[in-house]
Amino acid sequence: MAALVALGLIMLASTSAWVRGFEEPYHFLMRQSMMVAAGLVLAVIAACVPAEIFRKLAPLLFIMACVLLILCYVPGIGVESFGSKRWIRMPLVGQFQPSELAKIVVVICLAAWFARWQTEVQTFWRGFIVPGFIAGVPILLIAGETDVGSALTLSLAVGAVLFCVGTRLIFTVPTALSGMTLAVWYVLNDPVRRGRIDAWLDLENPVHQLDRGMQQWRALLALGNGGPWGVGLGNGVEKFGTLTFAHIDFIFPVIGEELGLPFTLGVVFCFVLIAVAGCGIALQAHGVFNRSLALGLTCVIVVPAIQNIAVTTAMLPNDGLPLPFVSYGGTSLMLSLAAVGMLVGIHRRSHVRVPQEFPLTAEKRLAVRL
Repeated sequence: MAALVALGLIMLASTSAWVRGFEEPYHFLMRQSMMVAAGLVLAVIAACVPAEIFRKLAPLLFIMACVLLILCYVPGIGVESFGSKRWIRMPLVGQFQPSELAKIVVVICLAAWFARWQTEVQTFWRGFIVPGFIAGVPILLIAGETDVGSALTLSLAVGAVLFCVGTRLIFTVPTALSGMTLAVWYVLNDPVRRGRIDAWLDLENPVHQLDRGMQQWRALLALGNGGPWGVGLGNGVEKFGTLTFAHIDFIFPVIGEELGLPFTLGVVFCFVLIAVAGCGIALQAHGVFNRSLALGLTCVIVVPAIQNIAVTTAMLPNDGLPLPFVSYGGTSLMLSLAAVGMLVGIHRRSHVRVPQEFPLTAEKRLAVRL
């Protein structure tokens, strides 16, 4: 995590200085540095708070997350940008993205629910319908904001928790297939989403290279320009306006262009380590709540990274998700750090039980004759 955050600050110093419309060249770097400090404080607090407090506050957190997601649709509070209503403007906080908070809250609520009803995990009502409602309401609200990437991230995290907890596949598999069918229907009937997929399937077309496929095409050019070893920190050319949002969604190709293959593979390796460590924490955790929470938080961190890297390397259509810990974005950074803090807290409260071996030669058996 520390390596990714440090790399993100270094690349922001290289990319954000060229963003138009800001007199201060390091405006984004200064703001991100403040968010890192605030996120580390939040992570320490999350690591020190006992898990039972999160479990008791789960209903209140769920209501708060849903209210914040609904505020994205309220005129004057919700902020619309590029056709998406993902942000709200709050006093003292500024612009805030509720979907990032909702992902963590849904994981907490699911973990609390399954911890409460451990013996009824395989039932239809308490093992599938109610958890589906807990996850479905925020997912639909997020998808309505046209934040399909975050909705997909949360759906995969929920599916992983349901599978590992033991929800019956006869309930989850048909629901997943139905959801995928509805998603395909939605994409085919949405001109913006359909246009992105058409551009992704034909990036060699000059028409798409100047329109909806421009970001991914320029990202591929940046990776190709960097080659194995990169052109040097600060020497990239695609960040000068041709690769839009180079400091947010498409910072990964700039890393490849300037620092080369060792650093792009290093980013992937860091997220692999986070995934392995998160799954290890989940396996060692005590109780259903801690195990489900650790698994869900790991998915919330790692799945967006997989999506972002796949999008910026043109393996998936463009969906506008930032790279956790690296891309510019206060909400994503702070809540990702908070999720890591919660994982550290779960790990600190988990103790590996080593079974003591009693050799048979040292045993004495006593019998009483009656």
